[in-house]
Amino acid sequence: MAVLPTADVARPSRGGRPRDPSRDGVIRAAILRLLADVGYGALTMDAVAAEAGVGKATIYRRWRTKQDLVVDTISDLNRDEASTPDTGSLEGDLREIMRTLVGVVNGPTGAATLSLLSTVPRHPALAEAFQKGPLAVWQQSFEQVWQNAEARGEIDPSFRSSVAAESISALLVQRWLLTHRPVDDAFADEVLDTVVLPLVRMRSGS
Repeated sequence: MAVLPTADVARPSRGGRPRDPSRDGVIRAAILRLLADVGYGALTMDAVAAEAGVGKATIYRRWRTKQDLVVDTISDLNRDEASTPDTGSLEGDLREIMRTLVGVVNGPTGAATLSLLSTVPRHPALAEAFQKGPLAVWQQSFEQVWQNAEARGEIDPSFRSSVAAESISALLVQRWLLTHRPVDDAFADEVLDTVVLPLVRMRSGS
């Protein structure tokens, strides 16, 4: 299995001025906007440079190919957004993490992801980037929520591997990907109150 580059790995320079890390965020934001607007197929390195307001050399110092550029961007998605809440209760933690998911799917990351979905099956490197990037990030966040809930005695250790745990974000993702209906905080709260929490209580016997 190929080892993908991540945001923390410095790429070899082709010479000239050294890489300026302060521009990375601007460039990644430009990549997400372009992916949402034109998709992977029409994305070019020149367009990224123009959208980010940097020279082409700045782009090529970071990435050698378009695939490298998109793989690296995907690999770093959601790392800031998916911090694990610690409100003191499972209900509070789940409500916060689900509302965070709402913000992500309605933002630049969500728009870029929708645009990439038809491309991913034809590009194994992109699929692997999603698995090791945003999917792994959210899995780790939920895992910590379950661990905290176990420590408080709110759930038993078997819950984290249950279908009930797997379903926590399923309705949000389904509505987002398949129905084009609004995914907002009110919907997230309804899912939590009418589906998720009853499942938790049923499994915990409370």
